[in-house]
Amino acid sequence: MIEKSLYENYHIDFSENITPDSDDILFVFNENRELYLDNDQKLAKSLDDFNVNFCLYIGDYNGKKAFVVNVDGEKSFYNLMDVYELSHDMYHIAGKAVLVNDWYISHRFCGRCATPTQIDEKDMMLICPKCGQMHYPRIAPAIIVAIRNDDQLLMAKHSYHDNIRYALIAGFVEPGESIEEAVHREVMEEVGIKIRNLKYQRSQSWPFPNSLMLGFTAEYESGNIKVDGDEILKAKWFKKDEIIRYASDISISDWLIQQFIDSTD
Repeated sequence: MIEKSLYENYHIDFSENITPDSDDILFVFNENRELYLDNDQKLAKSLDDFNVNFCLYIGDYNGKKAFVVNVDGEKSFYNLMDVYELSHDMYHIAGKAVLVNDWYISHRFCGRCATPTQIDEKDMMLICPKCGQMHYPRIAPAIIVAIRNDDQLLMAKHSYHDNIRYALIAGFVEPGESIEEAVHREVMEEVGIKIRNLKYQRSQSWPFPNSLMLGFTAEYESGNIKVDGDEILKAKWFKKDEIIRYASDISISDWLIQQFIDSTD
């Protein structure tokens, strides 16, 4: 998981009227949300060889103007998981760029009246000139929680995972509920237990596709593990030497697991 702030090397800004110069930074994405990298695994240096759908200025990165560009193509494109393993810094800013890319694609037409939208003069917002509906970038808040019972950590096997590994309890926040209520509800729905001493730890932008992950720790209070057999197939308590870690540390899940392991030493 990336520890440093996005704004360490980035200044936020936005415009559709600024065009890139030869030394600017280009985050070129295709329709599959994959990032173009050349043979040296570097960002594109120009747009001459691309069929460009749109190009938007998204601020300054490392002292240069940065752009998100949407193009047609499949060759030499990398998914964001692979980009992370190549360069944490590149992934960090590309994670923002791909969310801007998604927002612009999804809201070019008003979802209320289908009129073509226009970019606002001040904010990163698409506004409908007919009905006035405002379309800001969409972020879906989600929770993830590390639940411990003395020296054990609760982990569950999800039906949508392609592998057999266990993971922490996680889920999306529902309309009308608080973040804390979402944690308690997800835990009860997925494994049927009650928790206590819920504590917020930290958050993480998670562009798969557009989440903000809010990480918590909690302690077991009561109840027996009971899974639904649909979303959650199995769940059990693990001691630290029984936990199988994922190869990548991209996720806040890995950070929470590491905190549990460190606390039991």
